[in-house]
Amino acid sequence: MAYRLSRLAPGSYDVLLNGVIIASLVRSGDTDNATWTGELLVDLRPAERPAPFTEMEHTFGSLEEARHWLGDAEIRDADIQSKI
Repeated sequence: MAYRLSRLAPGSYDVLLNGVIIASLVRSGDTDNATWTGELLVDLRPAERPAPFTEMEHTFGSLEEARHWLGDAEIRDADIQSKI
């Protein structure tokens, strides 16, 4: 599975799996002591959740920790033209 993060705004990303948005990743708190939360957008039964999601929501201490958990997901800026 190939995850990619699409940057929407500072501290906010779409999480794409094979080109489909399946989750969000957002920063909470000040940048010095922020936490990052990845949350699936659709409430799936545990057996249907894409790995590594074992819960609907996971919390991380940094963006790098979340990226690594998602298989070292690539970060790209959102393509504004495709959303117009």
